[in-house]
Amino acid sequence: MNQGSDKPLLDFAGDLDFDQILTNPILDIGARVWEEDRYLAFRICYRSMRRIDDLVDDRKEGGQAFSAAEIDSYADTLFAWLRALESGQAVDSFQEELLATMRQFDLPPWPWQRLCGAMLYDLTHDGFSSLMMFRRYAEGAAIAPASIFMHLCGLRHEGRGYVRPEFDVRVAASDLALFSYFVHIIRDFEKDQRRRLNYFADDLLAAHGLTPEDLYRAGLGEGIPDRLRDLLGQYRGFAEYYRRRARRQLDHLAERLDPRYQLSLEIIYQLYLQIFERIDVTAGQFRAEELLPNPEEVRARLNATIDTFPIP
Repeated sequence: MNQGSDKPLLDFAGDLDFDQILTNPILDIGARVWEEDRYLAFRICYRSMRRIDDLVDDRKEGGQAFSAAEIDSYADTLFAWLRALESGQAVDSFQEELLATMRQFDLPPWPWQRLCGAMLYDLTHDGFSSLMMFRRYAEGAAIAPASIFMHLCGLRHEGRGYVRPEFDVRVAASDLALFSYFVHIIRDFEKDQRRRLNYFADDLLAAHGLTPEDLYRAGLGEGIPDRLRDLLGQYRGFAEYYRRRARRQLDHLAERLDPRYQLSLEIIYQLYLQIFERIDVTAGQFRAEELLPNPEEVRARLNATIDTFPIP
């Protein structure tokens, strides 16, 4: 990174060592530039959300339908956990740790409420009838977790504690979250199809003359027909739309966040951009080895992001 006494605000980045985390989730890499207490808060919050998400995804894997009894059982589990969170009465030691973190960092419960709503949708629906339905689902599955990250970026010290950001974290997080989510859908195409997890809207599948079975066969390696390339190109277009909006939002947030937190968001943007740039709609096979940068490539993008990060 750039050195010199004229850039003291990036002193916190001088000792960063990403060597052990280059294959970690992108949000985790971004949060590593924070102070230890905020980073640990991030880990606790995201572990709780991962537990909720995996509860449903692991069962949906394989494409087997839920029975009515299973839906009721999973829904009862989800909302018993959520009610305990809302009441502040922990059901286990992990939730007790999460509640303590929420109190310390003044985190509201609404992101967990939105996430549980999205998971309930997953339980009761097989896919998305329209892009609009997917966008509503993303409020819980993508924007809610991103809002926690943005909240932790925008917290202010006041006395001995923290107070919430002075801006709307959901609005601030939405475009970057949706850019990331559409990149995820394309990046994980092979893995998701092999698990029978489908995030493509039914109306767009029909418009391109495709069925979920066509996607599954492509995920198994049977080739990418032109009509599927057209669909994936359309989803790349959605990602590009939100990328442009995210870039503007990040530039706007530069006036409201300290450099440490600006840099964490820039790292997230750049690492998803690195994947986005690898999407080849014309000739790509949409395999993990094709779309995922290797650790050396991630390291190079991280170094470039830190080296060129503007200092106010």
